[in-house]
Parts: sequence; C-alpha cells; structure tokens
Amino acid sequence: MTSYTGKSIEEILENAAEEKGCSVEELYYNVTEEKDGVLGIGKSVTAEVFTLEDVKEFIFDYLGAYFTGIDFDIEVAIEEKKDGFIINLNADNNAVLIGKMGKTLSAFNTLVRAAVNAEFKKRIDVLIDVNHYKEDRYAKLRAMGKRIAKQVQRSHVAVELDPMPNDERKVIHQILNDWHNISTESEGEGSARHLVIKYVPNPEETVVEEETIEDMSL
Repeated sequence: MTSYTGKSIEEILENAAEEKGCSVEELYYNVTEEKDGVLGIGKSVTAEVFTLEDVKEFIFDYLGAYFTGIDFDIEVAIEEKKDGFIINLNADNNAVLIGKMGKTLSAFNTLVRAAVNAEFKKRIDVLIDVNHYKEDRYAKLRAMGKRIAKQVQRSHVAVELDPMPNDERKVIHQILNDWHNISTESEGEGSARHLVIKYVPNPEETVVEEETIEDMSL
C-alpha cells in the first residue's frame, strides 16, 4: 500500500490514479495525517491509497509466505467480486486444510481476513474455500434451511441449529430473509453461537390469541 501527500484528498486520488493506471473510482484510501498549516498555507493531507488489485497481491504474498513456512504445496486461485474476493485452495491433502466439520478452514478464514483488514484498515469481504468445499456446504445449508423453515411454518415451533461459523449462519439468514412467518436469529457466544429459526405469527393471529386469553379470564 502506497502513501501519498497532497493539498487535498482529491489531489492525492488523481495522482494515485495516474500512477496506478486506473480510475479514481477504483481507489480506496485511509487518511493517516492532516496538517492545517498557518492561515491555510502549508495545508496538507497524507493518505494510504490502494486498489483491489493491491489487496489481491497482498493475499497472494500472504498465502505464499504462510504455506512456504509450513512446507505445504498448494494451488491458489483468487476470484474478485464486489468489494472482496473468493480464494480457492487446492492441495494433495485437502482434508487437512478443511479439518473436522470444517473447523480448520473456518479458523484459517478468520486468520486471513484479519490480516487483510489490518493491512488495509478496511473491512474487505474475503472467503477462503478448499476445492469448492464451502460452495457445496452452502448449497446443503440452503436446502436444510428451507426444509426446517417449512417445518417451523407448519408446527409454529422454533428450531435451534447446531453451532456454525458466521459465514454459514449468514447463508441461512439470507435464504430465509423474505420467508413468510419466518425469522432467523443468532444466539449464543463464541464457538456456541448458533442460529434459531422462529415462527412469526400474522397480526390477526396475535389478535385472536389475545382475545382467547381474555375470554378465558372472564
């Protein structure tokens, strides 16, 4: 990530865009220092400026250093998406990278995401997959979420799912976001954090229930 100094952030971005050969719209920045000067004279701004291509290069270097350090041969493919990346890893023994119930992969996701966000001081969406394990896992989670939501719609009884990492809970949140009479909530802390699929009654159901309770009290 390169640091630039100029009289304004607009000037910095124009210079950075020219140097990097991109448009200003493709740039991200973090202001690191501002000087007001005296009576407006000598005013300056310093900012770290980067593109998603810089982030991609950092990820490649970080993963290269990491796996070289543990003497592990691996193939890395990075797909850019809106404000983030999907990183697919492939090795002779992918099971080692995934771990039991995907826990090793989940921990590695947390590690790399933290390294990227710390380097660029920005929340960047980074997902690491191993031979499309996550892709298959997400498909199964969507199917499971729909199946359980239908069950909850019929029974009106909430269902607690097993603990799962944030990205997997997010998949179910999204797939059930607009389901009628269904809400999803994350509960618990740390490794015990899990999703609960709940029934949400229609307003008229609530009114009928309240009237029934009043009748019983008379």
